[in-house]
Amino acid sequence: MNQEIEHSYLPIRGLKLHIAHIGKGEVGTLLFVHGFPEVWYSWRHQMVAAAAAGFRAIAPDFPGYGLSEPPADLAQASWECLMESLLAILDSLAISKVFLVAKDFGVKPAFDLALCHPERVSGVVTFGVPPLVESLGFSGLPEGFYIYRWREPGRAESDFGRFDVRRIMHTIYILFSRSEVPVAKEGQEIMDLVDESTPMPDWFSEEDLSAYTNLYEKSGFITALQIPYRTKPAKAEYAKPRFEMPMFVIMGQKDYILKFAALKDYMSSEKLKEIAPDHEITYIPEGSHFVQEQFPELVNQLMIDFLREHSSKGVAQLDKVTV
Repeated sequence: MNQEIEHSYLPIRGLKLHIAHIGKGEVGTLLFVHGFPEVWYSWRHQMVAAAAAGFRAIAPDFPGYGLSEPPADLAQASWECLMESLLAILDSLAISKVFLVAKDFGVKPAFDLALCHPERVSGVVTFGVPPLVESLGFSGLPEGFYIYRWREPGRAESDFGRFDVRRIMHTIYILFSRSEVPVAKEGQEIMDLVDESTPMPDWFSEEDLSAYTNLYEKSGFITALQIPYRTKPAKAEYAKPRFEMPMFVIMGQKDYILKFAALKDYMSSEKLKEIAPDHEITYIPEGSHFVQEQFPELVNQLMIDFLREHSSKGVAQLDKVTV
């Protein structure tokens, strides 16, 4: 019988947070951590595959994203609160240990959780970002770089305010699907970089666009702009800057993030080997920033293979599963 994704709400740190969930968890539990412009929905393909493989899959919307309640005060929207929210979700559901699956800015709270509470994390799968204990920063990028623009209070709000939510999501998904770093010219805003007539990628349907549109119409973009763009990451308090669990990175070879010089250098450095001695990086040749939505079957198989190798339970069950 095919399982369907279900939805619940949890009282977490004074807010009502939405979680999508599927699977009975005979083998273990996966906690999926989204980035921007994403929400729980970006993990739909991986959640179904995980459940079919015997896992329980849980994908929350961060506070102020999707169906989750926003913080009353944006000052409460801190990186530490994101990590604490993930931990509180596990405690609320009486889950002692999980595999984390994260992408984009979601890797920061996932990494913090793995470093601060290694006894709660069996392994980590990330998309587009290798294991990090501190931010790499940006260098050599012009003033029109999208992160520089969105850091400015009011600028993105003014830019986004010219269009409806569907057009905003259409533009951002196309921009972030390209291999070029999104950079606006002088006198141009980020939303001007994509013409309204530009078609969506063939792997992104009108139904998908509607799903994201509906969720961001509910949440708006205020909290989404605060984190990750306007809140300075605080260094998490951990015993040592080293990941003790297995780490698996899936990179789209055409993800624009690979154009960042600091990241490219770091990925082949000794520093990465020191902080994550048990890590592996796999590249998907045509993969973009949204590789998990672009090539779901391939990504699902890579993810399940990693889980099969590192899960302490249910290897026999996993061997019987076809993803």
